[in-house]
Amino acid sequence: MEHKISVIGGGSWATAIVKILSNNVNKIHWWVRSNETAEFIRKYKHNPNYLSDVEIDLNKIEIETDLRKAIHSSDIIILAIPSAFLKSTLEKITVEDFKGRAVFSAIKGIIPDDLLIIGDFLHKKIGIPVSQIGVITGPCHAEEVAMERLSYLTIASQNKETATKLATLMACRYIKTSVSDDIYGTEYSAVLKNVIAIASGICHGVGYGDNFQAVLISNAIQEIERFVKAVHPVDRDIKDSAYLGDLLVTAYSSFSRNRMFGTMVGKGYSVKFAQLEMNMIAEGFYATKCIYELNKKYNVHMPITNAVYHVLYEKIAPRIEMKLLSDQFS
Repeated sequence: MEHKISVIGGGSWATAIVKILSNNVNKIHWWVRSNETAEFIRKYKHNPNYLSDVEIDLNKIEIETDLRKAIHSSDIIILAIPSAFLKSTLEKITVEDFKGRAVFSAIKGIIPDDLLIIGDFLHKKIGIPVSQIGVITGPCHAEEVAMERLSYLTIASQNKETATKLATLMACRYIKTSVSDDIYGTEYSAVLKNVIAIASGICHGVGYGDNFQAVLISNAIQEIERFVKAVHPVDRDIKDSAYLGDLLVTAYSSFSRNRMFGTMVGKGYSVKFAQLEMNMIAEGFYATKCIYELNKKYNVHMPITNAVYHVLYEKIAPRIEMKLLSDQFS
């Protein structure tokens, strides 16, 4: 069976996913919000705003601006838009629009108003059955996909057949894929690693070096493990690349927008200025508050997340907060 896939979103990760899929899929419907962006891609075969070096194969890729049409055109839907905009984007879309379709989230965030990861939002608010929902996680930066550097993706779904199907379609010369059934653990881990990356950036911004970064990340993976175990206690190896690997690349890479955002805050820029200067969404900013609020229910020991929250939302001086955090590590 030949599969048709729709990618929803016009950012760098959506562009990277379209590039990956075009290796194996003959028909991809790519929804972008802006008519101007759509016309530019149709005319010049490049995204004008993100990963502009990537050439778009218009023989395989249909550019769409009608969201319902894009969804109805495919049997696999991949969501790749910032979590803060997902709710408004899907406002007029119903569970009937997704009937019989697998929906995979490539979003590393939480819906701010609802404190729900994307999978839970799709299930609880839209009504999509859990068996139709999946998650795409790294470790994988869009910029390295654009350069065709070897990268790894984990495709998670409780429907192993669907996960395996998508993993096969996304595997290519520079992408290796693996399959998991831990949709909750992989998604919460993907959210938390962005919060940790902000902490890593803040520490870099205030002058901490590689030695401290190693201690920070060692404690961070333990913090992630404690939280995902509290939220969804199943048998998982936190050292797998979907968890630890994704954390490492996001916390250390120069391509990490969350680390970049944290570095600017650590250097003394205001949160608002850092957001405007980057011109990209740092998912960890929204995730920090969501995880902080969500953890009031679970009461997990999360010193790094708390420290980032204090800096971003309570305006505690980064140097003071990171010093207090460092005193908790051994």
